[in-house]
Amino acid sequence: MKSKRVGVIFLLLIIMCCSQVFAAATPKKNTNQTLAATARSYILMEESSGKILLERNADEPLPPASITKVMTLLLINEAVDTGKINWEDKVTISEHAAHMGGSQVFMEPGEEQTVRDLVKCICIASANDAAVAMSEYIAGSEEQFVELMNKRAAELGMTHTVFKNACGLHTEGHVSTARDIALMSRALVNGHPEITKTLTTWMDTITHRTRRGESEFGLSNTNKMLKWYKGITGLKTGYTPEAKHCVSATATRDNMGLIAVIMGAADGKTRFQEAGQLLDYGFANYKVKVGPTIGTIIGEAPIKKGDVSKINVATKETKAFVVPKSNTNSELTYEAHYREPLIAPISKGAIVGEMTYYLDGNEVGKGQLISATDVKKATLKQMVPYMCKRFFKLSK
Repeated sequence: MKSKRVGVIFLLLIIMCCSQVFAAATPKKNTNQTLAATARSYILMEESSGKILLERNADEPLPPASITKVMTLLLINEAVDTGKINWEDKVTISEHAAHMGGSQVFMEPGEEQTVRDLVKCICIASANDAAVAMSEYIAGSEEQFVELMNKRAAELGMTHTVFKNACGLHTEGHVSTARDIALMSRALVNGHPEITKTLTTWMDTITHRTRRGESEFGLSNTNKMLKWYKGITGLKTGYTPEAKHCVSATATRDNMGLIAVIMGAADGKTRFQEAGQLLDYGFANYKVKVGPTIGTIIGEAPIKKGDVSKINVATKETKAFVVPKSNTNSELTYEAHYREPLIAPISKGAIVGEMTYYLDGNEVGKGQLISATDVKKATLKQMVPYMCKRFFKLSK
């Protein structure tokens, strides 16, 4: 009996040892493999800094479907900013725009809609007819607008993107990547944060005005994450049989904004779940340390030959840095370095120095410093004390 017990104990010891060896030899699960499992590619980006937190196949060119409209929206908003167009401008719908097919709001040739309502149709209902109508209004034709799209993409560093149309209907060679989509999504939400209000509208209406009279048309948001994801702020869905199910999802919690791009997910519901997984990962594991906000006066710099002896120096931009939440005591510090010598005249907004940022004593970035005011050249009367002081100093 005793020998049997010894044998059982010996056997258990062998099993335990083997299991420990097996566990040690088995690699830990890779987050990149366990998250967004069905997506052909994905990326998770922090919005303010552009830092990449997760990615898989992020540079693989794929059909982007209606996520294309992020670039269309960006160019529309930039055209408004420059005064080229206005929100209340009336846009006449062309034959070409009216017959785009796919997701649309069924506008008729000759119908008029305001820029504001067409943008609402793009943001909420992902309307192809509205996107193409706006492309024609801004550039004269969709083809010319596509040239603007590709030019802007190059400026943003979207090195693997080629646009062939303004709405995302499948066309051979019309491709983008998860990384590039994140870049243009960031440009839109950072540069035009007010668009979030439209992007997060669940339902709305427009009015069709045609020769047959007026009729109301309902809009329902294609981004179903609006109903369940905490902090969701946008952005854009996409689907074609070739692209499968895509989404660029933006969300903000605790003063940190994230962009999750899913391309080629298995189905519509899964793309939202997988975007949510990426966002959850980011919010659970990272936080943002923010330096002085744009325009903050951080000190004074001496200036020569000016109507004042010193100028206020301000930050040109808000710099943000992502750190793991595990680094609970991470401290962001900074040092200002002024150009020497600074000689008047200097215009408000002129670059006068540089800010160096440190996390726990390690350099993590730089930012430009600008003059907060205009500084005029000193008059002769103002220069006399300076010249006398300089003269007597030299004559000693």
